[in-house]
Amino acid sequence: MFRELYLKSIKLAGHKNSKIFLGFISFIESFIFPIPPDVLIIPMTIAKRQEWIRIAIIATVGSVLGACLGYFIGYVFFNEIGLKIFEFYGVDPTFWKNKVSSEGGVIAWMTLLAIAGFSPVPFKLLTISSGFVHFNLIYFVIVALLTRGSRFFLIAFLIGNFGPAMRLLIEKKLLKISIIASIVVIIFAYLIYKFLNNFLM
Repeated sequence: MFRELYLKSIKLAGHKNSKIFLGFISFIESFIFPIPPDVLIIPMTIAKRQEWIRIAIIATVGSVLGACLGYFIGYVFFNEIGLKIFEFYGVDPTFWKNKVSSEGGVIAWMTLLAIAGFSPVPFKLLTISSGFVHFNLIYFVIVALLTRGSRFFLIAFLIGNFGPAMRLLIEKKLLKISIIASIVVIIFAYLIYKFLNNFLM
């Protein structure tokens, strides 16, 4: 089933309304859809390399808005909808049911969000879980924006500036690139957290 969805997503990249499809897929991928926006970003950027910034912005905005909806689902409808999404992915939701309260807990959760936002880890499960544990919404949006934006802009930039040859490299090395970038994003997220924490105090 996932392969069929993947192939259909690739076909959408060549459609005249591909940017609309990209925004929509980026949106629903953040809380339920299994195929990442990358499958549209890569062929779309190859076809229109001069529009890589616009493509990355569309994917980022759609993804963050979808993440906010995922947060809302977890916050309000976890038992009714959230649990079903977890079951669909075969993940035990009990692990995510510990409320984040301590400073260490907040940092740990931001770290998980950063890794999921940039890497192949299912981001949607963290967006829903963040709402369920009532994780700070401001921190949530900042981390989602940083991680998703960094990922999509990096991919679009590489394809847009270095051409189709980067596609194979990205697909083969995505995990390694994701790990390194996640570490960088985690550091930035921590610094922002400390700044906001001191500012609000």
